Amino acid sequence: MTPADLHARIAAVTDRIAGRPLDAALGAFLNAEFGPATEAWQALKTTCEAGVAEGWLCQREGGGIRYGRIFKPGPELGGFSVDVVDMADIAGPHHVHPLGEIDLIMPIDDGARFDGAPAGWLVMPPASAHRPTVSGGRALVLYLLPEGRIDFTRAA
Repeated sequence: MTPADLHARIAAVTDRIAGRPLDAALGAFLNAEFGPATEAWQALKTTCEAGVAEGWLCQREGGGIRYGRIFKPGPELGGFSVDVVDMADIAGPHHVHPLGEIDLIMPIDDGARFDGAPAGWLVMPPASAHRPTVSGGRALVLYLLPEGRIDFTRAA
């Protein structure tokens, strides 16, 4: 597996969602078309797991979280940047999503959840905010950020 493999798999998703509002309808669409029961979701998870194991994903570490931006926003990914985090039973730093955020939740441990959500896609609308939290074990989470926009805050 290579970063190019991941790029191609993500482009297959972003080609279908670019320009759509980040809302519950988009979340339903992603889970129906690219959810955990699909080959596309399994391929994304397998590629991300390989990337972490091979060291080209989540190359940084801070506060018990491994993370990294693998792709900057650009037209080939519908204007989204791509970050991947590797978290286990921890809350990350509070931040705001000025343009929204799309999360691909890939549990490594059975029962791991991200912000209470199981395996699959979670769409957060523009201006939403949170402390990203993985509970129930370890999970990889891939973030699609429109224009790469994220604002870290000092909020608790």
